[in-house]
Amino acid sequence: MIATLNTMLRDEEGATMVEYGLLVALIALVAIVGVKTLGTKLNSLFSSAASSLAPSPIRRG
Repeated sequence: MIATLNTMLRDEEGATMVEYGLLVALIALVAIVGVKTLGTKLNSLFSSAASSLAPSPIRRG
């Protein structure tokens, strides 16, 4: 029983999986923030372009 407990305590495979999980979470967080920021900037850019291309009202008198 003690030998099994010592083996489990020395096993580093679980720690490696936790490290990979943390790396994946960090990469996902950076990707989400980047996409959100880029999306906001692109939305602003396209809105500006659309408003400059919108036809001006024609005055008939």
